[in-house]
Amino acid sequence: MNLNPRQASSSLRVPRSSSTVYDTSSSKAKKQPRQYNEPQTAMMKPIAHIPTVRIRASQTLQSLHHHRHPLSIPSPVSSLVVPPRPSSFARHKTTTASPSSSSPSAKRRAVTPFNDTGQVPWSSLSIPEKAGRAAQQSFNLGVILVGVVLTVGVGYFLYTDVFSPGSKTAHFNRAVNRIKADSRCTALLGPGNELVAHGDETYNKWRRARPIQSTTKVDQYGHEHLMMHFYVEGPKNRAMVMLHLVKGSGTRGDFEYKYFYLDVPGHERIYLEGGDGTSAKSGKDKKFRLFGVSWTQ
Repeated sequence: MNLNPRQASSSLRVPRSSSTVYDTSSSKAKKQPRQYNEPQTAMMKPIAHIPTVRIRASQTLQSLHHHRHPLSIPSPVSSLVVPPRPSSFARHKTTTASPSSSSPSAKRRAVTPFNDTGQVPWSSLSIPEKAGRAAQQSFNLGVILVGVVLTVGVGYFLYTDVFSPGSKTAHFNRAVNRIKADSRCTALLGPGNELVAHGDETYNKWRRARPIQSTTKVDQYGHEHLMMHFYVEGPKNRAMVMLHLVKGSGTRGDFEYKYFYLDVPGHERIYLEGGDGTSAKSGKDKKFRLFGVSWTQ
């Protein structure tokens, strides 16, 4: 700690160690001590922890004369260096063993058909574990095959009953369109855009939930017959529709009308196809005689 000359001189005052003062005013060589009461103030008490420094006045003045810098006296506080207290605890580094660092001889979990994820190589499996994996893979393959079969079946059903030109839904839609376009039907039932077609009556009030009754059968000659009936309602009346289609064994998958008519209560039956007891023009039965017998193709 650096001190200026005034501070150095004031700090170098030597505190009195006792209350005895020697009187030098008399000419006698004998020194007579004189006692007095020293004031009990805090400023007059010596500082116990600061050591007493004795410096000759000549040396102090000489050092102040030759050196412009103030007298540097080491600070007793700065000289007291407290060594750091050692830590009362030791730091321990904890490490967690990774699975990869484990020994190869560590036991693994047994592979079963229920917990097998395929991570264990086939060569590392035992015979029962290989059997379990084979059973699991076979089951998965069976589920996939069943899903494929169901998908193909649903697609086939949708095509044959909905999207195919020869499906029941397609014949139903064509029959309804013909009824809406016929002037005799609209005169008894009402405008074509207000006609509604549905199946048999059920307890469900929704018309879409009323199924359309249809029957398909093959006769002894190999001809496929499709018979269907449904109902048409309009603002004026309600009619029942019957139609019968035949698909010959030699044709290219096209049905032909055998009859197609409407029954309106209180009115005469309206034939759209086969009104004369035969099939329509587009589907007349071809008759010919051979050996005196009438044959129908």
